[in-house]
Amino acid sequence: MSRKTIVDSFGRVHNNLRISVTDRCNIRCFYCMPDENVRFLPRKQILSLEEITRFVKVCAGMGVNKIRLTGGEPLVRSELSKLIEMLSRIGGIEDIAMTTNALLLAEYAQSLKDAGLGRLNISLDTIDPERFEQISRRKGLDKVLNGIQAAKEAGFKKIRINAISIKGLTEAEALPLVKFAREQDLELRFIEFMPLDADQNWGLEQVLTGARLRKIIEAEFGELKAAPRTDLSQPAVDFEFANVGGFANGGRIGFINPVSEPFCSDCNRLRLTAEGMVRNCLFSTSEWNAKELLSGNATDEEIESLILDCVGAKKAAHGIDTDEFARPVKAMYQIGG
Repeated sequence: MSRKTIVDSFGRVHNNLRISVTDRCNIRCFYCMPDENVRFLPRKQILSLEEITRFVKVCAGMGVNKIRLTGGEPLVRSELSKLIEMLSRIGGIEDIAMTTNALLLAEYAQSLKDAGLGRLNISLDTIDPERFEQISRRKGLDKVLNGIQAAKEAGFKKIRINAISIKGLTEAEALPLVKFAREQDLELRFIEFMPLDADQNWGLEQVLTGARLRKIIEAEFGELKAAPRTDLSQPAVDFEFANVGGFANGGRIGFINPVSEPFCSDCNRLRLTAEGMVRNCLFSTSEWNAKELLSGNATDEEIESLILDCVGAKKAAHGIDTDEFARPVKAMYQIGG
């Protein structure tokens, strides 16, 4: 039984922790990172495996039962499988997932599964090699596809593809991605472009809304039926294809619409950045320093207090759709996806 529940001033109970294990990445997607001259954190500033594990233990004692590992690209972090094994031993942790670009997944898929990783989200915006290079500013689509295959062979049963939805770009990539996901028995989710790009070029006019994208997909594949929603805190609104089209399963497709349809009222997520800062929202402009406590002689109670202070200051909504919105100084790769 948890000592203290992580609940904010709006009654939202937080049981989901997203941990960025590194700010480093092996590609340079324009909606996340600058192309060149990236200043990564010095390695000595990154949380150690033991510090991450201790923070999770404290959170688990407060009711957190879901973990998602992010980056940067988490697979460039050394001893990641060891970290997963350490986290999987913590009482109360029921689900460990990871978001990856999958370039290194073929090498690590089996060891990740053996260590206790339960689910995978793979960032993939296109299955066209030239467009992949345009978006990521690096080559590597073949490695991503090999990584997906390796994950399936390693026994991962629930693999999701995450694709960013950008006007003038996604329209041409969406239908081939849908076909690919259905053929490969993968879930597919489209995520609206958010103001977290390092170049700060984001504009509302670039957002391809989930509603518009759904119409494009239905025009090609037929009606999408709303899927049962068992977890209100999940950010995606999921649909199933009315026409299974001869595929092994009908397929499931989801839309994450933080810009056009904010889902803040059901948010249950807390974030820990690679350097040990706790954030109560992806778009927060404030952070709470857990690294200071974890690297010192702080008690569990002091770490609990920091977590409660952070979540207690959480706003009702991120406010992207308001005139008062102030984008965070950090880009996505520095916060954790």
